[in-house]
Amino acid sequence: MASLANTKLAQVAFVVREIEPAMARWAALLGQPIPNIIVTEPGDKVNQIYRGKPSVGQCKLAFFDLGGVQLELIEPIGDETAWFEGLDKNGERFHHLAFWTEDMDAATSALAVHGVDPVHRGDMGEGQYVYFDADVPFGTFFELLQHKR
Repeated sequence: MASLANTKLAQVAFVVREIEPAMARWAALLGQPIPNIIVTEPGDKVNQIYRGKPSVGQCKLAFFDLGGVQLELIEPIGDETAWFEGLDKNGERFHHLAFWTEDMDAATSALAVHGVDPVHRGDMGEGQYVYFDADVPFGTFFELLQHKR
């Protein structure tokens, strides 16, 4: 059976309506400093596709280091993204698990075997990210991250 055995867990991510107060809450809980906010490039600058169509959506990101895995906070900007979809559908809560892969095609094929299809992708420098709608059968999104396309 196809699996994600050759991937590494990278992130546990939550979507939020306002990133600043969410960062303060998580920093206090984790005993860590409040991280910097990263604002992503508009989707049209990173070849972003959402549900088969070009997307200009963006987001604000903040990362906490949890010892090998990051806690990622995401505030969507715009509504043509998996980030907004998750927030709109479920409110502020867990959004996805992200995994690093060296072979995007093999990892994508492994997810397809389980009925999980890509819905949102974009470039990140030399690499790429791809979100998969895994609501059925896993109750979440998955994200695959690749350092180099």
